[in-house]
Amino acid sequence: MNTRPYLFMAFILLFSQPVFADDKEQLTQLLHHFLQGVDSAAQHDRFWAEDLIYTSSSGSRFGKAEIMAGFAPADATEQDSTAAQTYAAEDIDVRLFDTTAVVAFKLVGSSAGQDGAELTYYLNTGTFVKRAGQWRAVAWQATKIPEPK
Repeated sequence: MNTRPYLFMAFILLFSQPVFADDKEQLTQLLHHFLQGVDSAAQHDRFWAEDLIYTSSSGSRFGKAEIMAGFAPADATEQDSTAAQTYAAEDIDVRLFDTTAVVAFKLVGSSAGQDGAELTYYLNTGTFVKRAGQWRAVAWQATKIPEPK
């Protein structure tokens, strides 16, 4: 009996798991890093693929070019108003499919309000593709979670 096919399969199974674990960790860290620097054009340029399809929670659909155009020089008032907004990811679920990944999570937006921090919640799902060794988001769906009544 030829054992080479079995040895090959055992080798693949043994050594493929850490790669997936590393990719999950890499995607999770990429998401956290992006959200911490969400006001940075460089962060957006690194995060989004050139062929991005983004569907916002308001129902608008656009691409990376429109996102990057939002970083054109703005007046000081706009910069001050957005600086108080911070974001964090909770309940992150990363699903890997070779060089494609789906990342689903709850986005928590926090801004300073008159009565303290005002929180908004979104369910986000991003599809990432690994190209030239880097994960980039090619599709994004954001859905605002309604406030409880």
